[in-house]
Amino acid sequence: MPSDRHLTDDDIALFREAVGPVTRIRHERVHTRAGQPRPLPRQTLADHEQVLRDSVSGYPEFVETETGEELLFARPGLQHRLLRKLRRGQFSIGAELDLHGMNVARAREALAEFLRECRLRNVRGVRIIHGKGRGSRGGRPVLKNQVDRWLRMRDEVVAFCSARPVDGGTGAVYVLLKKG
Repeated sequence: MPSDRHLTDDDIALFREAVGPVTRIRHERVHTRAGQPRPLPRQTLADHEQVLRDSVSGYPEFVETETGEELLFARPGLQHRLLRKLRRGQFSIGAELDLHGMNVARAREALAEFLRECRLRNVRGVRIIHGKGRGSRGGRPVLKNQVDRWLRMRDEVVAFCSARPVDGGTGAVYVLLKKG
């Protein structure tokens, strides 16, 4: 578009004829709040929503555990000898998953993928590190509770228990998976 210096009188007359009569608008200042709006903690909100959905999704026996409580689960019919061996840490650990620093949604995906991979590789003994939950709000272990719940719902999981202190104690679980 040409600058004002190159406009002829004919150009100006043609413009005014095309635009028609105009009225100047008074310029008023609009004052806005200073600064940016506070960020929305979307991932935290999503984690809380997922926990709520999980808490009502058909698993009524789920009970929240305290930070230092041991986890223990065995399918009916499992030989006591196998559970005792698992609790003593006597199964060979073929794979390990560390969930530290993950939110609930990411931890759930990681756990599902990890168990699928273990199944494909015929790994029976695994260790999952969920943490003790000391950094969680209210001192309740969020991931520990979710891992307890998720593992109970998986068909390939035969049994699991809290690890020995040398392997993470109540911040990790040994898991026994079904044979191939």
